[in-house]
Amino acid sequence: MMKRIVLYLLIILGVLVLFGSEIASIYYIMPFPGSQREESIELAYFLFNQIQYFRLVGLVLMAYPIYGLVIKGTTTQRVLFVGLTLLYLMVFYQVNYRMRADAMFKQPRTITFLNDDQNKLDKKKLVLGVFVNDQAKAYPIEVIGYHHQVRDTIGGEPIMITYCTVCRTGRAFKPVVNGEPENFRLVGMDHFNAMFEDSRTKSWWRQANGEAIVGSLKGTTLEEIPAEQMSLQAWIKLHPNTLILQPDSIFKDAYAVLDNYDEGTMESSLEGRDSLSWQEKSWVVGIQVGQQSKAYDWNDLLSTRVINDVVANTPILLTLETDSVSFHAWNRDTLRFEWQDNLLKDIQTKSTWNWQGTCTEGALQGSQLKYVQAYQEFWHSWQTFHPKNEKYVLETMK
Repeated sequence: MMKRIVLYLLIILGVLVLFGSEIASIYYIMPFPGSQREESIELAYFLFNQIQYFRLVGLVLMAYPIYGLVIKGTTTQRVLFVGLTLLYLMVFYQVNYRMRADAMFKQPRTITFLNDDQNKLDKKKLVLGVFVNDQAKAYPIEVIGYHHQVRDTIGGEPIMITYCTVCRTGRAFKPVVNGEPENFRLVGMDHFNAMFEDSRTKSWWRQANGEAIVGSLKGTTLEEIPAEQMSLQAWIKLHPNTLILQPDSIFKDAYAVLDNYDEGTMESSLEGRDSLSWQEKSWVVGIQVGQQSKAYDWNDLLSTRVINDVVANTPILLTLETDSVSFHAWNRDTLRFEWQDNLLKDIQTKSTWNWQGTCTEGALQGSQLKYVQAYQEFWHSWQTFHPKNEKYVLETMK
């Protein structure tokens, strides 16, 4: 009797190890309830990379008792064994071939760029625009939002365009680690932010800042390449010769899921917008200068069009175009700006400035403001990865 109890205990323990390790290995790196709010990245990395040993331990625990059930057991016990085996195989398949991030979000099979005359993309769509070595390219957010990353070359330089729809933010990086070109794959997420795994060391890298957060390269950071988010129409006005990434027709249905993403009207707790200010899914514009960062409420920017501020002793001008989706940030130097008669003007000289940060009319004609990197992001994401962040308060409210 005691021997039978021990055998059953070994089976139960083996089942717990097998099923538990499979489920836990995916739970901590995908957006399951509670999983993304824990400081569990080290545990997730350990489980993900040691899963084969957990499988071996589970099988060893079950090997002898299962042998006894199959050889000497009753028909009911054999049926139970077959049922457990089928259930484990189903869990194994779902976890490893259906629920893994790179199985759910595949890379484009064909990458096609067209100029403005041939472009088939709606010009009201949001894009991440990049300008390198006199070449401009536009990447539709609803396209890279599904793929999470697209590898390309701009102006002869390799580039990795990334976007995390759950954080609502895009980044462009130089895919080079320690002087060597590197390939990355989507592996999951941490604190709702996409993570990529490099091919050589298997370290995990955070999309929000290009930092390796676990693995042998922990603390290493990818070089970021400046990128701007705006409507395609606005980008074309700035760069008439731009090339535009076209959707891969194979993923037409996948892109369709994100049809309302640009507007924030998706019926999704992960990707839909909260129109109130400073809620988890509220939109903000984030700016970081050195170690200091500041977030600007999108509703404030919509109402004022122009925000004059200072971040880390750097005078900042944040502006929003009349399309209400295309924003820009510049170093305003000693100037202050206002929105007057649907034109961007500096207060001191009343000169007029365009959306390239260039003065086109007035005493300062020909002057150029220096570009400052800014990101649109969900508030929960910006504050998570910028814990010392400040909130901007409208001057009229001070």
